[in-house]
Amino acid sequence: MENVTEPENQKTEVDFNSAAVIENPFPFLATIRQSEPVHWNNSIKGWCITAYEDVCNSSTDRRFSAQRIQPFLDNQSAASDAELRELSAVYLLWLPFLDPPTHTRLRKLLLAGFTRRSIAHMEPKIVAIVKQLIGKIDDQDSMDMIEAFAAPLPSMVIADILGVPVEHVPLLKKWSDDISAFVLGSRLMENKYTIAAKATAQMKDYFSELIEARRSQPGDAILDDLIASHDGEDHLTIEELLSSCILLLFAGHETTSQLFGNGALALLQHTQQLEDLHANIDDKKIVANAIEEILRWNGPTLATVRVMSEAVELHNTTLEAGNRVHLFNAAANRDPRVFINPDKFDIRRKNANKQINFGYGIHLCLGAQLARMEANIAFPMLIEALKGWELADGRLEWLDTLINRGLKALPLRRR
Repeated sequence: MENVTEPENQKTEVDFNSAAVIENPFPFLATIRQSEPVHWNNSIKGWCITAYEDVCNSSTDRRFSAQRIQPFLDNQSAASDAELRELSAVYLLWLPFLDPPTHTRLRKLLLAGFTRRSIAHMEPKIVAIVKQLIGKIDDQDSMDMIEAFAAPLPSMVIADILGVPVEHVPLLKKWSDDISAFVLGSRLMENKYTIAAKATAQMKDYFSELIEARRSQPGDAILDDLIASHDGEDHLTIEELLSSCILLLFAGHETTSQLFGNGALALLQHTQQLEDLHANIDDKKIVANAIEEILRWNGPTLATVRVMSEAVELHNTTLEAGNRVHLFNAAANRDPRVFINPDKFDIRRKNANKQINFGYGIHLCLGAQLARMEANIAFPMLIEALKGWELADGRLEWLDTLINRGLKALPLRRR
């Protein structure tokens, strides 16, 4: 059971469940960062850490435990025992929710699949997928950029990595969407445990059959390398392999999709930056820096969550054992002590690569290299395709999760 005792000297109050914060959390995070570097928040019943240095230090401090799923599940009266067992069987084995030494061992085994060779092998396939998706929007006058491009691209890439037939991608995407409300901490969705447990069971069954088929007829997908890790001397258990397949599908689709959606929005909202990038689209260094700036300014990670394994004193404030802590990567990425004029979107920012949207320390995202590769290949092609397009009228809706930041839709129209 997590300790949620409210401290006496509460200064600032932000309702993280409010529509205003969901739509634009950055001013509220800036207020917290300036007034209370360690802020207790009633709406999420936990601590908020927002300064760049504090987020980095806490990310590498083992007293800030990543093993947050078990105490979270133990505290959920809304879920049935059967649902909790289904969720526990998978998510207690996810790499982001583990501490050393288990984390160290599992990450080493998973990295066997994510070698530079295996990632580089994906480049021509990514180019082909991007061309295919762009070809579908060439004769349209309006579209939802998320539906047409940002969501299907990473879904198709990760499906190829896992050896999933392309015709199964919509089904896997639906299962991924169904578990997102649970994993990413939806603030508003009802029945999220029931929906996530059902989708998790279906994904386990699917990957069990796929693994058996690939073991009989192996190919050159990253999944085949992971199966080899399962079959090796120091091996992934079948439970770890299944759990890792679900993680790779979910994370590879979810965050990269939001990177493309948030990035397209940022560029379309800042026409001078878009024109600069378009004029230098063949300069790989400028493109790479623009992607780092997108990640810094409005990337797919809002916060990472930790649970205190023991009491820690930080800025004259005691974080008690059992307390839940949100490390706000998004706030750290706009810390003026690190980034000059942090609320300005600038694709030529000299230290944009100091952003920590993919995490920091041992929990740096396993798929960060793949996500950057997808972005560096796809954004130049996408920007060429979006010449003559603009944002459609209407208010944009953001996903209501506390962990990730992404759009429900991004409506565009031809000028």
